[in-house]
Amino acid sequence: MSDSTSTITAPITDVHVIVRNGQEILLSQRGGPYGYGQWHLPSGKLERGQNETPAQAAARELCEETGLEADPETMTLRHTVIHHQGDGTPDRLGFFFETTKYAGDVVNRETDKCLALEWFAEHDLPAELIPYPAIGLAGSLTQPGGLTYHNWPES
Repeated sequence: MSDSTSTITAPITDVHVIVRNGQEILLSQRGGPYGYGQWHLPSGKLERGQNETPAQAAARELCEETGLEADPETMTLRHTVIHHQGDGTPDRLGFFFETTKYAGDVVNRETDKCLALEWFAEHDLPAELIPYPAIGLAGSLTQPGGLTYHNWPES
């Protein structure tokens, strides 16, 4: 049992969206301070007090970032990642959803946080992927429905 003075902090719940167009996947290039210039999936967090499911949050974040609209009911949960921050901040619980059904045109709606939105062939993804989403994307492609512990301390 752990020290009684320690506290348990709930993880931050993240949602990531694998948007597919045939064999291509939509990626976003970070423009903010974290991961500047690196690629990742359209993503965000569950908003506290919004009473939304992870799939609803994924659809909301997808629209907020890319202009694409997807029905949460058609999104498929492909992988889950528990990411250990390792710096004292709350860990992250990441749900990786996939959608092939969406409406609209890809538009960068967060130019302050995103440098570019681009389609990449599934077999030719950029090397400069942010590690946490890269692990979830890889798990989604190779181990659908699985769970990955990322950056977890060795016991």
